[in-house]
Order: sequence, then C-alpha cells, then structure tokens
Amino acid sequence: MWLIMSDSHDNIPVLKKISDLISERNITHIFHCGDFVAPFTLPLLMKDSVEFFGVFGNNDGERLLLREKSKNKIYPSPHELEVDGKKIAMFHEPYLLESVAQSGVYDFVFYGHTHEVDIRKVGNTLIVNPGESCGYLTGKATVVLLDPKTGSAELLEIR
Repeated sequence: MWLIMSDSHDNIPVLKKISDLISERNITHIFHCGDFVAPFTLPLLMKDSVEFFGVFGNNDGERLLLREKSKNKIYPSPHELEVDGKKIAMFHEPYLLESVAQSGVYDFVFYGHTHEVDIRKVGNTLIVNPGESCGYLTGKATVVLLDPKTGSAELLEIR
C-alpha cells in the first residue's frame, strides 16, 4: 500500500499519527508532495522498511538539510519516477497538471499545494491531491492510501 501526502507544515501531532498509520496499514511507499517546512519532521516519516519519495514545496526553506535527512529522496518539483512498473509524476504546485495527465505517459500524478482533495481519473491516469496533512487551513488532516495494482484510492482523515 502506498501513502500519498502533502503540506504537512511541521504539524508534529498529526505526523506522529501518520507515523503510527504507516506501521498499522503496512505502508510500503510514501510520496510527499511538498511543504514539509523543517527537516526535524522527517524522522517521523523515514522508516527503514518504507521507500520514501518527495518533492520540495514553496514553504520548504532548509532544502539542503531536508535533502540530507531524506537520504537524497526529496527532489525539485516536478519530478518523475518509476516505482513497481508504474510511471509517476510528482508536483507541489500543479503547473501543467492537466496537460501532464492528458499526455497518457503516467499511471499516477501526485500533487499538493492547494490544500484541497482531488482524486480523479483523466484517461488512464489517476490524479491524486491528498489535501493537507497538517489540517491547518481546512480543519481536516488528510492523506490518501493507494493500491498501485488496482489504482483504488482511499481518502483518510487523520484524527
């Protein structure tokens, strides 16, 4: 199971709950779509048994230390990668989102920045914005669990 998240904005209490969720739900991969903010939050997400990928957001200031603490797994946005045979495009800000999705090149497109949930298909591409994992703007801290084999996505509110 994959965990898609974004905009954690240093919310340690919620990140601790997400850390527990990683173990409880047998998460194998985490995709963070930016706005970690500070490097001290990363140990809550970096687990030995979990593959981690991220992109920088517009509020990530200490990029060198974020990159170091993530074992060089946080990249400038946009970033493309292939995981388990699935092609993925990751963004923070959704520049050219629709064009990228409509290209048909990617199985999944993950993005953040808007703090609004967006889960939909464009052709054969699943677009996922998990909303905000911090819960600061909307009052709801959310993440998405994704089964990469079936493409089924489950929105979870972290309480």
